[in-house]
Formats: sequence, C-alpha cells, structure tokens
Amino acid sequence: MKFICSQTELNSALQLVSRAVASRPTHPVLANILLTADAGTGKLRLTGFDLNLGIQTSLAASIENSGAITVPAKLFGEIISKLSNDSPITISSDESEDLVHLISKSGTYQVRSMSADDFPDLPMVENGLSLKVNSISFANSLRATLFASSSDEAKQILTGVNLSFDGTSLKTAATDGHRLAILKLKDVIIDDKDHQLSNQNIEITIPSRSLREVERFISNCKSDNEITFFYDRGQAVFISADQIVTTRILEGNYPNYNQLVPQDFANTLELDRNDFISALDRISVLAEQHNNVVRISTNQESQILNITADAQDLGSGSESIPIKYNGNDLQIAFNSKYLLDGLRIIQTDTILLKFNAPTTPAIFTPNNQNNNFIYLVMPVQMRS
Repeated sequence: MKFICSQTELNSALQLVSRAVASRPTHPVLANILLTADAGTGKLRLTGFDLNLGIQTSLAASIENSGAITVPAKLFGEIISKLSNDSPITISSDESEDLVHLISKSGTYQVRSMSADDFPDLPMVENGLSLKVNSISFANSLRATLFASSSDEAKQILTGVNLSFDGTSLKTAATDGHRLAILKLKDVIIDDKDHQLSNQNIEITIPSRSLREVERFISNCKSDNEITFFYDRGQAVFISADQIVTTRILEGNYPNYNQLVPQDFANTLELDRNDFISALDRISVLAEQHNNVVRISTNQESQILNITADAQDLGSGSESIPIKYNGNDLQIAFNSKYLLDGLRIIQTDTILLKFNAPTTPAIFTPNNQNNNFIYLVMPVQMRS
C-alpha cells in the first residue's frame, strides 16, 4: 500500500474516526484505525470501531498501490497532527513487515501496524427499515433532547434517546429521571422507500454517545440536506456522501414518558427567556456552592418573579425579572443547571412555565403556536 494525501484532510479525518476507538479495548486491534487505500476510486477510507459505535470517512488521495492496514489511533493521530500542513504526506506499508512508513517535508516516521484482517467489519444493514431523513431537522431533534439523557450506566435504557418515526414525523425524547425533553418535528422523513411507515410506527432507542457523533457528522455533511438511515436487528446505520456512522440499538422498553406530562395546569407564567437565562446564570454562581438549588417565587401584584439562592455559610443572592401571571403567589425550587440546559434549547423570545404545585412536575415550553417542544423538570423538595 502506498498513497499521498493532504496533512490537513488526513488530520481532520483521524480526529473524526478516533472518537469511535475503544479507550479500553478488549482486543489490541480495537485501539487501531483501519486505513484502506483504493486506487480505483482514488479514495483513502478511515474506520474506527469499538464494537458498539463505528465511524467511517474518506478523503481524496493519490494512490500508487491499493491496500489496507491498521495503525494505533492515538500515536498515529498525534504524529499526523504535528506534521507540517504546507506539504503532502506519503504513507506506505509492505506486506513483509508490520510497519507503516510516513514521509513528510520535515522528516520520516515508522509506526507499528497490525493486519487489516484482524479488524472487525462494520455491521451494515442490508434489509429492514430504510429512510431518507432531512439532516437539518434530524440534527435539531437530537440537539433538543440529547442533553437530558442519563449518564448512569445502571439505567442503560435512559442513556439513550428514544426515536419514534410516524409517517413523515419524528418524535425524540430523553430523560434521566429528573427531567424530560420531548421534540416532535414534521416532514423529517423525505423518502420512505418501501412505505414502511404507512401502517406502523417505528420506535427505537439509540445510545446518546452514538447520536452525539451522528449530530457532529450531520453538521459536516456536504450532501444536499439529507442522510440515509437504516435500521434492522438491533443496529442502526447513518450514511452521507462520504461518512458512515453505525451504532447498536439499546435493548428494552423505553419508559412511557407521555404519562409523565400533565394535561392541565393551575398556574401559567409568561416570561422573557433571555432575562430568565441571564438571571439564572448570575445566581448560579451561588447555587453551585450548594446543590445547584434555586428558588423562584411569584408576586402576582407586582408581576415580578424572584429568583434566590442560599449557599449557607458562604452567602446568598436574589434576582428579579418581570412576568405575566394571574394566580396565587407561591414558591418552587429547581436545580439551576437543569433549568439552564433546557432554556438554552428553546429559541423563542418568551417562554411559558406551567405547574400545579411545588412538588409536581413543571413544564417549560416555547410561547408559540407550534407547541412542539416540551421540557419537564421535577422540582426540588424544599424544607420549611
């Protein structure tokens, strides 16, 4: 195998696929990246795969001899990143030795390699569900929900985002048990090739780690605003013009989150989103010193929302912002980080806060007619 390529393009590709390399590999080859040079297409393909998440990308190269080899992801990536970007890199390997040779403007390097035959094949879906998805809408649905998923591996099903396909619509939802984010978007499905969504809904839960890579790869898509999505037998595959992301599907039933959302509310506040975020940002300096708890209390007469935090022996603070509210004055407490995470997703100038009591779920929604995003947060129980 022998090829010449751009240092800049190779470095970018290595950074991308390295995110799918196992940090604690169960086999030495899983710490490597697969390099595949194809003289017929003039492409160099790079693959990282930890048996759960796989990322593959390609770049143009001048290929003298086709071939495939694996190289240590960390070492190889660090060497390439430090080479000069104002001249191409020549990379070659010989079947008679387990070394990859690099020649650049400033020097030469040799890196120990392993056979490509030892590298596991990326799982590809040949049958099952096949859809073309609007990449911008799909990325928005991930961005609006990923943050609310759990990081607790003991609750594995909650470490993913639940995707529900229905006709041309997509509903995504994520929860960690303390908060819940739901977004429903129409016209996400561009092409249902075999009309598989005509008579049934498809619901799957994909690990958040994998979907973060899907979101990154969508943001770099060079195709015309669509990606191809395949799903079958516990595996999902996302494909654009020159990138592939594969991921396993989480097993088990996702909680029936629709039951958690109250249908009616006794209290509804309208407030300026930016004012609320700014006030929370400032008060969080104190809240972070004591469990991130902030208290908000309404004053119906003055139409003011008071936001306070008490860091016990360290200090306390308060902020006030105008609101529109008709109801009884009351006080409710939240985790400030949870509030800020959700509020930064909402894009409208004003938001609605709906709740029934200081101990029941509160809902934040955009103040518009779409009503397609719901952010539920459980209040923090306050001591008298």
